[in-house]
Amino acid sequence: MKTIDVIVDGGKASAGPPLAPALAPMGVNIGQVVSKINEATKDFAGMKVPVKIHVDPKTKQYTIEVGSPQTAEIIKKEAGIEKGAGNKDAAAGNVSLARLVVVSKAKRNSLGKDLKETLKEVLGTCVSMGVTIDGKNAKAMIKEVNEGKHDSLLKG
Repeated sequence: MKTIDVIVDGGKASAGPPLAPALAPMGVNIGQVVSKINEATKDFAGMKVPVKIHVDPKTKQYTIEVGSPQTAEIIKKEAGIEKGAGNKDAAAGNVSLARLVVVSKAKRNSLGKDLKETLKEVLGTCVSMGVTIDGKNAKAMIKEVNEGKHDSLLKG
């Protein structure tokens, strides 16, 4: 079994690089693989998505494993921005705390020990990107989360 790691645009992978050069020597149907990747990543349109393709070169059988986009990619989509602010003190965009709780639940498998810790990591990414939360500075929002002011959002 061989594994190919690539990062693709959600729902828009193509039969060109980086997929074709990696898959061609293995003899798999590249168009079929691309189609399956696009179907599996369509919900991440506009984001960079990590994908692993596991190929058995002898049988030409393959499986596709779609990872979670980077937290910054998800925040950019939620805030409707193309990139974060060059200066973390400048506001690049705004997102609601409720949406960041949803993001935190999705990222839960890879980050903090509980949802609150994961939310604080996501908020930390907002700090470095210059994204505000419900119009507030991300550092101020982290302080509020630490104080328990938003615990009701973290239940359920």
